[in-house]
This record gives sequence, C-alpha cells and structure tokens, in this order.
Amino acid sequence: MELPSFLRQGIDRMLEGVPIAELRHSAELLSRRYRAEMRDGKLHLADEFAVKAYLATRLPATYAAIRAAMGGLSEALPEFGPKSLLDIGAGPGSALWAAANCWPGLEQAALVEASTAVRKAGEELMSDAPLPHAQWITADLAGAFPTLSAADLVTIAYVLDELPPAAIGPLVERLWELTAGVLLIVEPGTPAGWGRILEARRQLVELGARLVAPCPHEAPCPLKAPDWCHFARRVARSRLHRLAKLGDVPWEDEKFIYLTASRMPAAPPGARVLAPPRSATGRVTLKLCHSDGTASELAMSKREGAVYKQARRLDWGDIFLPGR
Repeated sequence: MELPSFLRQGIDRMLEGVPIAELRHSAELLSRRYRAEMRDGKLHLADEFAVKAYLATRLPATYAAIRAAMGGLSEALPEFGPKSLLDIGAGPGSALWAAANCWPGLEQAALVEASTAVRKAGEELMSDAPLPHAQWITADLAGAFPTLSAADLVTIAYVLDELPPAAIGPLVERLWELTAGVLLIVEPGTPAGWGRILEARRQLVELGARLVAPCPHEAPCPLKAPDWCHFARRVARSRLHRLAKLGDVPWEDEKFIYLTASRMPAAPPGARVLAPPRSATGRVTLKLCHSDGTASELAMSKREGAVYKQARRLDWGDIFLPGR
C-alpha cells in the first residue's frame, strides 16, 4: 500500500534538504518509544525533527493500518457513508487522509491534537490537498477533555498505547458518547495492543455497541495467550524512509489490530481469516474466527470445488463466506 499522491508529494516537499543524520537520529528515538510503549507524559512529536522523522518513517505505516481498518469496516457495513469525522490524537491527519480515500463523500472533520509541531505539519500537508474542511482542536487527552460535537465516524489510532491504563476506560466511554455512527479504534498489532482492544471491546459491548469488524460476533474473544488477534499490511518504503531506517528492503509489514463499534445494525458477517492462509498442492488451510464465537482451522481441498477456489483467493483479514 502507498500513500495518496498528494500526501506523498507534500511529505517530499517538507523533507527536502533535511540532514539524513538528524532524521536518522530522530527516527531511532521514535522507534525506541514505540517499541517500549513509553508513557512518560512527554509528547513524542513535540519538535520539528521528531515530526519529520514521523512523516518519513511512521506515517506510511500508520496510514496503511488505518486505511485497511476502514476497508474492513466498509466491507462489513457497505451502506455506511460518513459525512463527518472526529479524530482523536490526530497527529498530522492520517485518519482524515484515509477516510477521504475510503469515503469520497466525507464533508468535514474535527482533528484533536496536542502537539503544536505536528499540527503545523498537518496543516501544511493539507493546504493544497483535495480534502474536506478540517478544524484543528488543541487538547491533551491526559487532561481535561474538550467540548466536541458528535460525528458520524469517530477514530482514535495509535493513541491508547500512549495513555495511562486508568485513562483508557473513561476515554472510550466519552468517545462512544460522541459517536453518531461508528467508532474505530486502531492499535499496534502486539499482544499489549490486543489487550487494550479487548478491554475497549468488552466496555463497548456493555454499552450496547454492535461490533462490525474485525470481530464477527460479540461473544468473548476465543483466542487465548500466547496467541493474539492482529493483522498486517505491506507498506512501500520511500528512498528517504530506507535511508532514515538504514534499510535496504523497499517495503515493511505493519502489524496492527483494530475494532469498529456501530450504533447501526450490521448483517452477520462470515468468518474472519485470522492468519495468512497456508497453501499446499491442492489444499488450503484457513484460521478462522466464526460468528458463533469460536475459532478453528478449516482445511479445504480441490474436491470441494468453488469453496476451495474462494478460499485460495482469501488473504489475512478477509471475510470468508462460502458461496459468496
């Protein structure tokens, strides 16, 4: 997956002439914070070089994960066409770019972000872009929550991992109150990220939300540690990205986990593919999460005809609905 051309061109302009050594240093500091899930109360995108390192090395992966999650939502709830977006912890506006790409009818957005540096970068990237009108709102999620209007689509991506655990429950409840249509939560695809999603999932089900994707049911998650639910998206690396990360491979795999909770009824989905399908000669095996709240592996052979052909076309994260 690649960034939209307008966004890619804007990032290239902003990074023109940036010293590679400085970019590499800031990128390494960012990587350490993400890996350690540091919650020291400091803004990790507080200065210009940190923001530029983020644009070069993290924004493509973050965008890809959010866009993939929105694709899962759109597939499971095809009649949903949001006109308004509220993004919490917006960074440079990643969720707005992804939402505008997924739903061209989006008309307006409110972007809540604490960092002045990353807000300025987002405003610059959007200045000449074909995006809906966006209002930037300054707010620290660890402090007093701002007064906000409800939106059709509420998003919070790669933010819960930066908050104290005690702050997550009240925030999820407040976000659900602001959700007129669908709430989307995206987290890193780690066991810890899955744990945060599970807790938000439990809370939202108790609040009466209908789960849309990726979960095909509202029963307790059938997976048990050390297994965990997550997905992956392959992301193209730019030349500057490779230089900043000292990488030769022109791509990387971003692992993520997401949850979509809706106020609207959704048609029961098929089973969700929970891992890369395993193929052998004349045979394919799928790891599936089923609508009855169970998980299992299903092996199919050529003898099963159309169902086997369908299974061969599936990828990690897809919906398996025999006969479709």
